[in-house]
Amino acid sequence: MNQNTINILVVDDDSGHLMTLKTIIKSWGFTAEGIDDGMKAVQKVREAPYDLILMDVRMALMNGIEALQQIKAYNPSIPILIMTAYSSVETAVSAMKAGAYDYLTKPLDFDELKMTIERALEHVGLKEENKALREKLGLDFDLKNIIGKSRPMKDLVDMVAMIAPSEATVLIVGESGTGKELVARAIQANSSRREGPLVVVNCAALTETLLESELFGHEKGAFTGADKKREGRFMQAHKGTIFLDEIGEMSMMMQAKLLRVIQEREIQRVGSDQTLKVNVRILAATNRILEEEVAAGKFRDDLYYRLNVVAVKVPPLRERIDDIPLLTHYFLNKYATINRKQIKGFTPASLDMLLKYSWPGNVRELENAVERAVILALGDYISEKELPLSLTKSYSFEQKIPESPKSASDAVSLEDIQKQAILKALKETGGNKSETARKLGINRRTLYMKLEKFGVK
Repeated sequence: MNQNTINILVVDDDSGHLMTLKTIIKSWGFTAEGIDDGMKAVQKVREAPYDLILMDVRMALMNGIEALQQIKAYNPSIPILIMTAYSSVETAVSAMKAGAYDYLTKPLDFDELKMTIERALEHVGLKEENKALREKLGLDFDLKNIIGKSRPMKDLVDMVAMIAPSEATVLIVGESGTGKELVARAIQANSSRREGPLVVVNCAALTETLLESELFGHEKGAFTGADKKREGRFMQAHKGTIFLDEIGEMSMMMQAKLLRVIQEREIQRVGSDQTLKVNVRILAATNRILEEEVAAGKFRDDLYYRLNVVAVKVPPLRERIDDIPLLTHYFLNKYATINRKQIKGFTPASLDMLLKYSWPGNVRELENAVERAVILALGDYISEKELPLSLTKSYSFEQKIPESPKSASDAVSLEDIQKQAILKALKETGGNKSETARKLGINRRTLYMKLEKFGVK
């Protein structure tokens, strides 16, 4: 929402004060309308959309508390700021109970008013963004599991949102450690099969014989050790979803049997002549380039085309460097809590090392590195000494930034990281703030507030 499209309704029966507020609010770049009575304000809200209401308490025909209650009953999402010259605890409590966003006293401090308006609009904007994301990704999927605001991750989220409601078979491709299973869980949780089971099978972890029995089940006596009949994973996933991880590791014989399941939607237990119908959605994942495997004769082309109805690429960590600060702090908080440690953050040198490493093991390798560092850390900040040797060996110490902080003020805070990321994005976009906001995965209003906070012009 652009600032000049934000419409604020000011309600005050003091005509002089009303005119002053409208003038000041317009000077801040907002659109402002004025009305002198609570009853008229209720009617106005029914006739036109407003992004925020600034309303006096003491008015002749209908007071602000009563108008607030009626407006909230009609549209509970509008933030309403209450103001009064008769400051009292009782009035404040009544206003907040009725749903006011905040409470201001006359004479107004206009700097405080501006900050409160911006905070209220920001709060509503974040709620709307979160609601839109949750509508796209589904209420059942916990968005905390998707860490990242970079463009590749936003594209991935958009793709998940589009394909999840369908019944299409999905092939998830990406390097080891990128989070392919996480994507599979997101797809299942936001599909029409969300109430059904999600069954995960690692095709690389089992031999051909064991994989066949694992997928399709077996009859009693089908082979040595089969002392009872067993349902396979496909039957366990009936009316749900099966996720076949590392599908590229499957033998040619098993590929042929899987192809039949996809085509006929039926399975046959090991040792049985009977076929059983199954209703499953198939998601598969691989860290191999299956086109090359097909060309080399190691993967069936007909199975590849059956699996590759929709392909989802999970980006490697080196293509989403902007997400590393978010990921490192997420894992730091996670493992500091688990290990009951009070660690405040990373030293400048250690964070620089994390940002410059190539991460062949992707997010899984980063998580392991942070967990190790938390366990080994003795001080308040993780330094390069606690990071794995693989990081320190590849790092150019001639270019490294200063040693561990002597005090908390020398350390890299989350705000420092945010400022550095914003400055970097501004430079890369040539100062284009709209493009910078898109690159950072935030809205323009948030970017402007951050720029103002960090003193960046």
